[in-house]
Amino acid sequence: MTEAEQQGDIAVLAKGGRTNFIGFLLRLVARVPFLFIAGRLYGAAELGRFASALVVIELLALICSMGEKRGLAQRLSEGEGIRPANVVFDGLLLATLLSCAAGLFLWFVPAPMFPAGQYSTLDKLLVTAIPAYALTEILLAAQAYRFDIATTVRARAIVEPWTISIMAGALFFVIPESGLSLAYIASIYAGLIAAAWPFLRMYGLPRQWRPNPRAMWRMTTRAFPLASADAIEWGTRRLDIFILGLFAAPAAVGIYYIAQQVASLPQKLKTSFEPILGPVITRNLKEKNYPAIARQVCQVGFWIVAAQAGIALALGVPGEAVMGLVGPNFVGGTGALAFLLAAEVVAATAVVSEAALVYVARKRNLAISFGTIALQGVLTVAAIMAAERMGLGEPHKAAAAAISLMGALGVASLAKAWLLSRILGERVNNWRWALVWAAAPAIAVGYLATRTPEWVELIFGIPLILLTYGWVIWRKGFGPEDRVLFRKNVGGENVAET
Repeated sequence: MTEAEQQGDIAVLAKGGRTNFIGFLLRLVARVPFLFIAGRLYGAAELGRFASALVVIELLALICSMGEKRGLAQRLSEGEGIRPANVVFDGLLLATLLSCAAGLFLWFVPAPMFPAGQYSTLDKLLVTAIPAYALTEILLAAQAYRFDIATTVRARAIVEPWTISIMAGALFFVIPESGLSLAYIASIYAGLIAAAWPFLRMYGLPRQWRPNPRAMWRMTTRAFPLASADAIEWGTRRLDIFILGLFAAPAAVGIYYIAQQVASLPQKLKTSFEPILGPVITRNLKEKNYPAIARQVCQVGFWIVAAQAGIALALGVPGEAVMGLVGPNFVGGTGALAFLLAAEVVAATAVVSEAALVYVARKRNLAISFGTIALQGVLTVAAIMAAERMGLGEPHKAAAAAISLMGALGVASLAKAWLLSRILGERVNNWRWALVWAAAPAIAVGYLATRTPEWVELIFGIPLILLTYGWVIWRKGFGPEDRVLFRKNVGGENVAET
């Protein structure tokens, strides 16, 4: 690969990074109204019931998408001579069949969604979100293959969160007992429309396409490791809610859910890089350019860690004020929020390493993923039971679950980075000491902000933490290649558009 091509790859990744950061800001603005409405109007107990149902709904939807979020890039790159729309529609058909079957099962056996046994017929309609969620994942992956991240930002950061916020607020005054469920369904279908329209404009409809059961079976068997890895990676962010639902009161689950929603904001920065990394990595794999893959993984990994660390400090240091926005009953989740934010930072290495491992070591990556979620389950149960034996309250159980998640994700990051380094024969490490130099003054500024009234802490403290951290990381941590992320015109920009 020439130097110009390497710069082109970095330009593509940087362009995706800029779009993703804009998406993060939009998602932050859009998420706050929903958290406020859900916490203040519906309350912690209703939120806990809603969160328990979403664990099952979204997990099944992700499984039914059959790993196409990352596997579609490889299928499209290998499908020379085949109309791309035909390749995508193979995945759409398979996902539709599987998700409809999953939805029918849950309709008649709703107990996994509602372990407390409290639900209505309208709540059961959540199963209709499974096909829409799965199809949206595939459509957005298809757009990302053409380096269109704007559609993902539009669907996930604007359409879905604003729809659920508006609908949750309106439905509370009409049907409060099922308002959250119906608002969620509306948001998922709105996101599907937002993804489908640009897809049809870019790919068009399939031509001379007929479903092939044998080909679909081959696709299923080949996609199983990817689908399992996606489900496990997602499951590590939801297993804690499921276990809390078994050991803690619904109100505690609701408080933890709010903390997780806040902490998941920086998570989107890394997950939305995956579709951009996929096409770049698959092309370099064809050329056996392993040094370029290692370089890109480390580059993107540092961008993600640097951004997530800053966001974690900005939301975690004034954590009591952030959780207090949702309602005074949610302040007890501040400890869980801090550990969940830290967990997202330590998980970044695992995510970017996995972006390459799913193509070069699917089964070994899957084995590590299985080990991660098993370790998380054991740690979470042990930590919650220890909290019970010590007579600690519900907030401590939530914090115990968050600590367990952080520990399991840290082990996964070390294992996956080591495995990728062995396969590529190159060093894979996202850590830079500049992160510590940037965090120290940001924490000091944040501590001073917590000594002020809450409104000052939120309006001025959070931006000051981000500005302090950003200035130091820019001066001490970002080299010339890192600063490509903030330049719209770089040498490889033309490559990115081809």
